[in-house]
Amino acid sequence: MKNSGVEWIGEIPEDWETIRNKRIMKKVKNICEHYNNENVLSLTMNGVIVRDLDNPNGKMPLTFDGYQYINENNLLMCLFDIDVTPRCVGIIKNNGVTSPAYSQFELTERADVNYFYYYYLYLDNKKELLHLSKNLRYSLTENQLGEILVPLPPKSTQQRIASYLDKKCSKIEETIQNQQQVIEKLKAYKQSLITEAVTGKIKIQNGKVCGKYESYKDSGVDYLGKIPSNWNVKRLRYIGKCQNGISKGGEFFGSGYPFVSYGDVYNNLTLPETVSGLIESTPEEQENYSVMAGDIFFTRTSETIEEVGFTSVCLKTIEKATFAGFVIRVRPFTDELIPDYSKYYFSSDAHRRFFVKEMNLVTRASLSQDLLKRLPVLIPSKDEQKEIADYLDKKCTAIDTAIEQKQKLIEKLTEYKKSLIYECVTGKKEI
Repeated sequence: MKNSGVEWIGEIPEDWETIRNKRIMKKVKNICEHYNNENVLSLTMNGVIVRDLDNPNGKMPLTFDGYQYINENNLLMCLFDIDVTPRCVGIIKNNGVTSPAYSQFELTERADVNYFYYYYLYLDNKKELLHLSKNLRYSLTENQLGEILVPLPPKSTQQRIASYLDKKCSKIEETIQNQQQVIEKLKAYKQSLITEAVTGKIKIQNGKVCGKYESYKDSGVDYLGKIPSNWNVKRLRYIGKCQNGISKGGEFFGSGYPFVSYGDVYNNLTLPETVSGLIESTPEEQENYSVMAGDIFFTRTSETIEEVGFTSVCLKTIEKATFAGFVIRVRPFTDELIPDYSKYYFSSDAHRRFFVKEMNLVTRASLSQDLLKRLPVLIPSKDEQKEIADYLDKKCTAIDTAIEQKQKLIEKLTEYKKSLIYECVTGKKEI
């Protein structure tokens, strides 16, 4: 081994070189003046993919005129916003066109595209080039990239390393995908269990499921169907009072008193007892937008209907707190619902069906107080509510624990993959 002369590479094998990037990579840019149904490609976490123009995801331009042609077996790189861009490098597998903002590089005969993809993937994983891009958009110029020293193993070694990493990374990714599928199944099972319990499709007694209820009646709500005969249905307007959150300029945030954000509601079944947000609020605002035990919070606005109406229930009053303007607070004025039951009922698929059915999407999905007040709520007896809540606490905790274990395994596999790529492309591991 010998010193590479590059801090982030460290030592390399004796027969490897270091070389300026511009000696092995040449920028290529040919503009497509008039789009003619070529493949449109994007750089993603899953590589350089062909976009489905019939069912597009994300932003789409009015025209692809002015895009650039790209060719298979070249590297595609994103050299701007590298601090936040999830993936900055990919191998082009299909000819087509892509945004002119990307940089396309053709490699010389001395360089194997697959090896240098893995090398730049290592740099991307570690954000090693971030210190060279200290400007407003954390960007690199092609000239800056060209001056960077890179390792250059013999061509046969490059190919051997790339082939080894293809096989190993493929197996790791397959394992990760399997674990992610299990997580999705566990989440779906949890959601199904909650919905069945809070809509009376199963009966909970003495901490377990004991079949169905003895008799049912029509709920009067088509998507709820039949419900247990002793349950009631009430519109939310007869249970609690709605209140939109506080709206203040950005200069008021970052210091002061506790502030419940959109994320606090969106990400949690119950509000954290201690929230990270702070806002300069007055005593009057703290009274008008208070956060008290039993309050139910709904996300009010989003890009899609699917993200509107997510809920979080406050189990413990947060003193001197206020809540975000993108959230609606429902404060019960009856004691018909216990908070531990509310947190499950309002997180079930039951009320999501109501929002999807009733809400019209214009430019942003927005939940109005009038619509929220019409939300049907199923109300079992308090004893049954407690039975349901206690059962779901136990079952959901077990499911969440299983999900957490799977997520930890995914994190370990992801870190192992990154470490393996580093060791191989810098010669620390002999292939």
